[in-house]
Amino acid sequence: MTLFTFNVIRLLLISALTALVAFLLAPYLIKFLNKIKFWKKEARTKTITGESAEIFYSLHKEREVTVPRGGGVLIWLTTLIIIFLFFGLSFFQHPWWLKKFNFLSRQETWLPLFTLTSAAIVGLFDDILVVFGKGKYVGKGLTFTRRLFIVALIGLIGGLWFYYKLKWDSIHIPLLFNFPEGIDLKIGFWIVPFFVLVMVASWSGGVIDGLDGLAGGVFASVFGAFSIIALSQGKADLATFCAVIAGTLFTFLWYNIPPARFYMGESGILGLTSTMAVVAFLTDSVFVLPIIAGIMVIEVGSIILQLLSKKIRKKKIWLSTPIHHHFEAKNWPAHQVTMRFWIISLVFAIIGVAIRLLG
Repeated sequence: MTLFTFNVIRLLLISALTALVAFLLAPYLIKFLNKIKFWKKEARTKTITGESAEIFYSLHKEREVTVPRGGGVLIWLTTLIIIFLFFGLSFFQHPWWLKKFNFLSRQETWLPLFTLTSAAIVGLFDDILVVFGKGKYVGKGLTFTRRLFIVALIGLIGGLWFYYKLKWDSIHIPLLFNFPEGIDLKIGFWIVPFFVLVMVASWSGGVIDGLDGLAGGVFASVFGAFSIIALSQGKADLATFCAVIAGTLFTFLWYNIPPARFYMGESGILGLTSTMAVVAFLTDSVFVLPIIAGIMVIEVGSIILQLLSKKIRKKKIWLSTPIHHHFEAKNWPAHQVTMRFWIISLVFAIIGVAIRLLG
């Protein structure tokens, strides 16, 4: 058996085990979240510009206040259990092959694991404030400015680790100037602020979380894509890490497809978007990240264009944003919007992987 074949088998087995562990944990998490009534007290009634969100409210006024948040806990908690389970088993002498299933490594998985955990815990704190907060925090959680600061801080820590500990000071630009391999652009310390910028931009893609099953399916295709890229680069531990997250997302989808038993919440969104940015850097795939996560770019772009149109033209382009709510308002069944966005996301992920593998 070749090393590559073993790594593929390891990746698939651990991903499947992760999905199984998450499947066993999910009913207990759902029961707990319902017991403590971990849901919003009222659906969003205002847009980010302070206007009345009548269309959104009419579409979500019932679901938002009966389905608990916090489903993202399943994703990062299961990932922690699996990665430290195999790390612990690696200390056993027999059977000998257990050591080879450990995928916790300084070079490949320390940083994404730190990012996933720290960002997810901050997100969970925000979810708690949304549900149980008093005064200005009721239904809102942390302010946009504070969340932006926290995301930027996590990005700064990651960028400094990337530059000083991993000695990374260049980025790969595919296809440009040197077709098809692309070029490696040396930017030195500028990689740190660039890291922060990508982290913040990735976080904005969290607006994808708005329909039952939507975010889970999109993130599964994104992390599946990065798993393939990492494996092709010989980064088997990072590939396995991405596959583990994809495995948790498959189980999350089982309980999140219509009708959802829980929502991902900021605990999942903040953790996944931040980790997505880190993995993009570790696989030197930052410039294909907007392609792999193309559906998120479209979602964010729809909001920006809507705001610009309202400011300049004094009228809206879409009935509601992000754009998946526009189709919902056009009387598309929610599951139809979700599945079509899954397909688009998968196509984007395939194109992004193909472009990156050229380099």
